[in-house]
Amino acid sequence: MYNAPEQLITANKENLETVLEFAGIAITGAEKLIDLQVKASKAAFADAAKSVKSMASAKDISSLTDMQNTTFQPASEKTASYVRSVYSAMAETQGEMARFLEERIATVNKQFVSILDQAAKNVPGGSDVAVSAVKSALAAANQAYDAFSKATRQVNEATEATINAATQTPSKKKVA
Repeated sequence: MYNAPEQLITANKENLETVLEFAGIAITGAEKLIDLQVKASKAAFADAAKSVKSMASAKDISSLTDMQNTTFQPASEKTASYVRSVYSAMAETQGEMARFLEERIATVNKQFVSILDQAAKNVPGGSDVAVSAVKSALAAANQAYDAFSKATRQVNEATEATINAATQTPSKKKVA
């Protein structure tokens, strides 16, 4: 027998678990970004203190200029490394969220089709057209989601390539 209230209670529990799990993924990603920021801030402060002490001990303009030149290149490399780390953490979190959502959508689709099939058994004759239309709409929505996911992955790959190219520039200048 079809027991709608029990199914709704179960669905609500599953939805709550889904929201909590998704929030956990987001919080873990935010935690990684905050950790990166704290480490970068500490390193920047230490580097600034070292630079100020070096400049304070400079005897003449040429030694001050030399210190400036030796400070700039490592700073740009550290900035590039930081950008790569931030992008990596964000991409990892986005990937986990995408995998999670894909799994949940697949599960929900299976459940929805199962509910439709069960409901189709209990509806009056001639309702086959409506059930088929709903299944067709679901299939079209899944195809649209798949196309969107594919486009998102392509944008992410292009962004990653751009980030890698942009952050490699300081190192290549050093070699030249």
